[in-house]
Amino acid sequence: MSNERRQPTSKAARVLVVDDEPDILELLELTLLRMGLEVERASCVREALQRLAGAHFDLCLTDMRMPDGEGIEIVRHIAARDLDVPVAVITAHGNMESAIGALKAGAFDYLAKPVSLDQLRALVKAAIKLPPSLATEGTRGLLGHSPALQKVRDLIARVARSQAPVHICGESGSGKELAARLIVEQSARCDQPFIPVNCGAIPENLMESEFFGYRKGAFTGAESEREGFFQAANGGTLFLDEVADLPLAMQVKLLRVIQEKKARKVGAVHEEPVDVRIISATHRDLARCVQEGKFRQDLYYRLNVITLSMPPLREMREDLAEIAQQILERLRGTAPVTFTPAALKALAAYDFPGNVRELENIIERALALCLDEHITETDLQLEPPEHNDAPPSPDSERPLPEYLDQVERAAILQALDKTGFNRTAASRILGVTFRALRYRMERLGIKGRDNDED
Repeated sequence: MSNERRQPTSKAARVLVVDDEPDILELLELTLLRMGLEVERASCVREALQRLAGAHFDLCLTDMRMPDGEGIEIVRHIAARDLDVPVAVITAHGNMESAIGALKAGAFDYLAKPVSLDQLRALVKAAIKLPPSLATEGTRGLLGHSPALQKVRDLIARVARSQAPVHICGESGSGKELAARLIVEQSARCDQPFIPVNCGAIPENLMESEFFGYRKGAFTGAESEREGFFQAANGGTLFLDEVADLPLAMQVKLLRVIQEKKARKVGAVHEEPVDVRIISATHRDLARCVQEGKFRQDLYYRLNVITLSMPPLREMREDLAEIAQQILERLRGTAPVTFTPAALKALAAYDFPGNVRELENIIERALALCLDEHITETDLQLEPPEHNDAPPSPDSERPLPEYLDQVERAAILQALDKTGFNRTAASRILGVTFRALRYRMERLGIKGRDNDED
């Protein structure tokens, strides 16, 4: 194959291939030319940087180790200058640390040696489909202009260009799945399957067959062959929600699929290639789960290549009125219902332990309770600020009796607050006798306001 470069046409995409081994350069160039692409070669880092300075490319493929430097230098060069060139690295087989380092530096994807031509073609097709610039319309689902939310928007736009795994962290109800969908909307996989999976909702004995599928006759009841989540998401994105709930045995199997890009159905002999981008999420501190031995460190590093943190509502108080209004417009239909200024002020002062999910619930309930076309502070039924702290969940390693006491205490305090600490009225709200309420208050150490009797 001649080293003479073809002149680019107005339609053909241009690819820069960087490698110091002539045989690999020849193989890559031949494959890309057969795909109808224009190809330029570079045999070292210095030559690659010169090529990038002199022309525009639609994709760059670079080896990691070369005589005068590392391929990651090219990745950083492209990212630092915002050259709008997707770059993929070629790493030695099993050297995932180098691949992850390149992805963190801004690489679009990676290939392991020996290079699979099928994986190369899939990577190139995904990269060439990327739009030259990212529209901001894909983040239309994220309302508000607070600095915390703008930071999320900017990161979503950047990570959408990559194939790197993304881990989304944040409190329950903060919009982690929405963020995952927005990443996909702006990515090259936008027209491919998006498969959301709640890892905490799958029985442990069914996990392997649900994730990887099974062959007919693999076990009792397997009357036909079935695809798993990975096969269903092939070419697209698999969203692993509450990934911290995966048992350790399943974490090992998931790690292998991510590393090898192959999955074996239950009852099958051979693995099948799968092309899936992984986006994971959890409300837990995944790093702490690793320290406690509940989550594998090697899987943590594979999933947590890029971290996206969703801010809680209490960090976006300046956006709360806009978010609440949008939710109200969606829920009210054609009814001309609005918030009173006092209601909006009360929402802005509330801490929302359940975040956007809780806000939606509060507004839906207020719509049902409001007597006219205005939602008042009373319709919102918010807990007073001093009782905003939500009781701990029963899975937080707190003893069950203590957890139940917390729940009972919060319910009693809420009823007392609504009735001005009138215990007779509060007992009616709670559905217990006055004597039963007084007993529970004494047991939990709840005093009447200023110790007054009813």
